[in-house]
Amino acid sequence: MRVEVSVPEIVTLFKEIQTQPEKVFEMIRLDVREMVGKYLTEMMNAELSHFLGRAPYERKAEESNHRNGSYKRKFTIKSIGEVSTKVPRDRKGEYQTAVIPRSQQYENEIGHDLCLMFLGGVSTRTLSIMSRRLIGRKLSHTEVSQATKELAEAVEKWRNRDLSGESIKYIFVDGVNFDMRMGNSIETVPVLVAIGVSESGARLVLGMQIGDKESAPTWRQYFKDLKGRGLDAGKVTLGIMDGLPGLEKVFKEEFPKAKVQRCQVHVARNVLAKVPQKFKESIGDEMRSIFYASSKEKAMELFGQFKGKWENQLLSAVKCLEKSLDACLTFFNFSEQEWISLRTSNIIERLNKEFKRRTKPMEIVAGERSCYTLLAFIALKMELHWRSSPLGKVRKNLPLWNQFEA
Repeated sequence: MRVEVSVPEIVTLFKEIQTQPEKVFEMIRLDVREMVGKYLTEMMNAELSHFLGRAPYERKAEESNHRNGSYKRKFTIKSIGEVSTKVPRDRKGEYQTAVIPRSQQYENEIGHDLCLMFLGGVSTRTLSIMSRRLIGRKLSHTEVSQATKELAEAVEKWRNRDLSGESIKYIFVDGVNFDMRMGNSIETVPVLVAIGVSESGARLVLGMQIGDKESAPTWRQYFKDLKGRGLDAGKVTLGIMDGLPGLEKVFKEEFPKAKVQRCQVHVARNVLAKVPQKFKESIGDEMRSIFYASSKEKAMELFGQFKGKWENQLLSAVKCLEKSLDACLTFFNFSEQEWISLRTSNIIERLNKEFKRRTKPMEIVAGERSCYTLLAFIALKMELHWRSSPLGKVRKNLPLWNQFEA
């Protein structure tokens, strides 16, 4: 068929392009999608010819199957958009094309891109809204959720991986809350998190599990699960945590050779909560001097002075600090170069802060599986960052280090 275009039509077309330059790109995209659709249709026709063993209209003796028309089908391709094809059929219904996988609406690369955006913190509903601009057709949030499910199996393998090959000496533990869709309601759900530090100073996320962070039995089961996955309890020498009820007792029972370091930041907050505003700065400075003393003996000496000075005026605050002081100074029993990292639970607080930052745009996490998928991705990214900064070690590429080495 010959297509003729008149000069006035060409002039009209170019006038439209001058006023709307983007129109030419829209025309190009439409032509590309049409050509790709025809190309896929021709490939499937050739595939059917190979399946039947003969070309269209070719006759052979004892032939038992024939072509039987076609049906229309749309398929979305990355960087091209939604294309229309005609899928050929055979009379017996035995032919299944491998060009466009059965029941698949878009190519695998689009699914991979959706997974990456989801892991980056974009919600399934937002991805659904963006999909027409991104891939050329609108995807329902259900389709987006289905695309991200392929991550679930890999995440579960990582979350339940064997820990017997890891020589863990310290464990940081904490819990973080998420607003999560559970059935037909939105619940605030805590996720228990543990970060291990190996003999070489490397940090890694040991486990993440939903559970009541205020419940001692829940923490006990969590620690048992870690040991059940191969964690050697006999090598753990220290647990760093805040003052959650019953947590210290359970930790010592499950890791009998370990000591407990109470997070100094949490203790300081508890003390300052019992101090009038006019004294907060002074009390904070004196607690800092105690916590950052050169030795445990010096810290106890400074606390004695603190107690003598403030006991009559701020009895509750002094008792609060005295009750937790011994657990706050446990770090003195370990390597001095690691003191700065062992004083507080900042390492795990930083991870939890990253969890919250990346899930904030989503407002509500779509269930436990979705939560684990996001958190696993964030945890693995953090581990890559940690590789360049072992616990308590100064990186030799820092300028300050080079000055000392000179």
